[in-house]
Amino acid sequence: MSASSSPDVTVLGAGIVGICSALSLAGRGLRVRLIDRDAPGQATSYGNAGIISPWSVVPQSMPGLWKKVPGWLLDPLGPVAVKPGYLPKVAPWGLRFLAEGRDRRIHQISDAMGFLCRNCVEGFRLHLAGTGHEDLIRDSYYVHASRNPEEADLNSLGNRLRAAQGADMERIGAADLRDLEPALTTEFQAAILIKGQARALSPGRIGAVLAEKFLSMGGEIQTRTVRGILPSETGGWTYTTEAGQDWTPKLVLAMGVWSGELLKPLGIKIPMEAERGYHVSFPAPGVALNNSIMDMDMKFVASSMEEGLRVAGTAEFAGLDQPLNRKRLDGLAELAKALLPDLRADGMETWSGQRPSLPDSLPCIGEVEGFPDLIAAFGHSHYGLMMAPKTGRLVADIVSGTPVNEDLSPFRTRRYERTKT
Repeated sequence: MSASSSPDVTVLGAGIVGICSALSLAGRGLRVRLIDRDAPGQATSYGNAGIISPWSVVPQSMPGLWKKVPGWLLDPLGPVAVKPGYLPKVAPWGLRFLAEGRDRRIHQISDAMGFLCRNCVEGFRLHLAGTGHEDLIRDSYYVHASRNPEEADLNSLGNRLRAAQGADMERIGAADLRDLEPALTTEFQAAILIKGQARALSPGRIGAVLAEKFLSMGGEIQTRTVRGILPSETGGWTYTTEAGQDWTPKLVLAMGVWSGELLKPLGIKIPMEAERGYHVSFPAPGVALNNSIMDMDMKFVASSMEEGLRVAGTAEFAGLDQPLNRKRLDGLAELAKALLPDLRADGMETWSGQRPSLPDSLPCIGEVEGFPDLIAAFGHSHYGLMMAPKTGRLVADIVSGTPVNEDLSPFRTRRYERTKT
């Protein structure tokens, strides 16, 4: 599409969800414009743990979780942190989050997660086909390693949810784990292997490669900061950037946590929290991992990537505009050294990004109720990389008017609004 021609659809947000949406839309023959203030795939999508799992079907909120939260908050190396001054603001979200962990809800949520994640490996292989960079996705196990052998339990609730979706899993003991991953600490006594998945060798490069493919298909990318959106009186949508106001027939909102800010002036309030995640990367680690590793005790993930060995995890609730918490980065580095005793930690690089998290672990996908031609594709929390290919295909179906023969009600944008009587 030339810069002078008007698009059929504009996608706001060039994270991995926006990129996959733009690719799928362009694949339907539509003229697509993609807008972001950052280079494609180089913000939140850049920093994830690289897991591409069809079996990411376990909600963040689970029965009994409330018992663990106080201990996590008190542990400086724990997986969750809340800035004390932010606690009153995040408390209502936290209560909704815990309520979503009821037993009858988690099975519904798990099914919806499975619907979005099920074909994620094939989805990425399809998008990367023909780019010359197909090797950025590598077949992998997800190794859930435990120090207490009793906690490596195929019959745990989370693993039962995975099995119900078709996951192939195996429990192994300490000796087999050392054969599989000799760099790991010998403290681990057992592990669950989740099979049939893949890992990204460079999430940032995947974003860049797919953006190049989008351009080669005739797409247009603009580097601009989106400041507002409004429905047009004559149909379609206007959006404002530092370059002024522009119009598009259909608008896809894929700006992660910033999507909620753009919807507020329309009277739509979404309980979406900025859940800050961190990673540390070791460019010359001296050790390598063959698969993605989850330390089940401390709830963080380690994976070998092109840029080095990446350790990612922790969830910090502090609001959108807070400075980095150096203690979280230092804590991750400590955990990495405990996980990998021979790790060379010099030259450590750090990163932080904002996950867009809703209480039920599910994103908003579909036309926003009451606002024709505004399509939501945001709120993917910890699962953006895995859910992106399917989300993109659904967006393309909706925009192109292709019937979606699936129930998208779990992803309704305004599902948390109380019905007025």
